[in-house]
Amino acid sequence: MRIFFQSFLQIGLVSISTILITKHIYFGIFVSAFLISLLWTFNVSRIAVSTIKQKLIYSLGAGTGAICGVFITQLFN
Repeated sequence: MRIFFQSFLQIGLVSISTILITKHIYFGIFVSAFLISLLWTFNVSRIAVSTIKQKLIYSLGAGTGAICGVFITQLFN
């Protein structure tokens, strides 16, 4: 379950970052980019040596995180 939430958080931040970029919210862009990169450094080493099941769970977290990231940004519109 941890691998799901790592991916969920990372891709959720990517979705949020995309919206922040379109709105030119520079501080938010910086913070989200920093957090995406930081999470990526932890995720890449774990997922590279994972099983196929773990890779599928990671991918499911990414898809879910992308949708939730968009929903979160819509709350602030």
